Amino acid sequence: MDIPRPDLVRERRRRRIIFAVSAIVLVVMVSAAVSRLKPAVPKVERASVWIDTVKRGPMSREVHGSGSLVPEEIRWITVMSPGRIERIPLLPGVAVHTDTVLLELSNPDLEQAAFETESQVKTAEVQLEKLIAELEKERITQEVALESLRGELNQTKLEAEADEKLLADGLVPDLNAKRSRARADDLGSKVVLEEKRLKINAKCAAAQLTVQQAELDKFRKQDALKAKQLQALKVRAACEGVLQRLGDERQLQVGQQLGAGAVVARVANATRLKAEIKIAETQARDVQLGQAATIDTRNGIIPGHVVRVDPAVQNGTVTVDVALDGPLPKGARPDLSVEGTITLQHLADVLFVGRPVTGQAEAKASVFKLTDAGRGAVRVRVSFGCSSVNTIEIREGLSVGDQIILSDMSQWDGRDRIKVN
Repeated sequence: MDIPRPDLVRERRRRRIIFAVSAIVLVVMVSAAVSRLKPAVPKVERASVWIDTVKRGPMSREVHGSGSLVPEEIRWITVMSPGRIERIPLLPGVAVHTDTVLLELSNPDLEQAAFETESQVKTAEVQLEKLIAELEKERITQEVALESLRGELNQTKLEAEADEKLLADGLVPDLNAKRSRARADDLGSKVVLEEKRLKINAKCAAAQLTVQQAELDKFRKQDALKAKQLQALKVRAACEGVLQRLGDERQLQVGQQLGAGAVVARVANATRLKAEIKIAETQARDVQLGQAATIDTRNGIIPGHVVRVDPAVQNGTVTVDVALDGPLPKGARPDLSVEGTITLQHLADVLFVGRPVTGQAEAKASVFKLTDAGRGAVRVRVSFGCSSVNTIEIREGLSVGDQIILSDMSQWDGRDRIKVN
């Protein structure tokens, strides 16, 4: 038979309470310990980041930009008169000379106008010849009349002198001598007037000839202009070079109508090229004329120097023209894409390192410096100085021989330490 034992029941209850309290205490202690644990240090593969070592020595300040080769001499060809394209004998890319025909145009109105001006020239020439003949005829008539008066004057003078001698001898009346002298004086006055009229008529004739000659010259100039316009319907290159383009925005087609002054072609001297480099406006402030530069055509590097800096900023860049001081490599041609590097300054003895992604000139930034023989990295604050294309000066925060990670580490902005595998 079962015998009740109250002491055993109480013992079991006490043990359960002890176990429950112990479990609660254990849970609280584990939670506190877990809350005090630091997050695990992230790991980075060495092969996935770019690492460089801090050095001391000479450093060149450089700026880099991309651009293209452009001709130093470019000539845009325009049409003098409107016309319709009849023939396009050449295509872009061929070498042209001064008299090379690029286009042949037609203009019936211009041809008619040229014919009319030619007729006007011939008419004016005939009128000038006619006027010359008429004025010459009139001049001869006046000279004949003047000579006749002079002859009559000489005759009357002789008669007057004879009558005066006879009067002195008392052989003729005084009245006859006076009449002879008066007739001689009258003829003398007529001769003087005729001589004056002959001079005046000569001046008038010269003025008439000048007017007619001016009219003829005007028609001749108009005819020469029309002839030049007719010749210009055969559009020529007018210079030595390479035909780069036909048309301004669209390719020209046979049958297309062009207006006066329309751009029809671009001819460039392909043997004289320069580089147009686009430099970021934040880096272009120190670019000066005469600074040395190198141009990478991807088929060779050409030395050069800065010859122009555009004063305006376009799309965040400044255009810099670089004259090429070396021979062009094979395959160099206008519009070829190139990379340019301009040397701004040579620093003799500075602390420098490869340029980190976050490294900016005259600024401060955080970088990861390798520790534990390269097995880890800690975040350090670095003060940068002058910057170049691939390097940057160190002012504070690093020493010679320190290794830092140059790659973008923004994903670890909240961590001060990482592991490098």
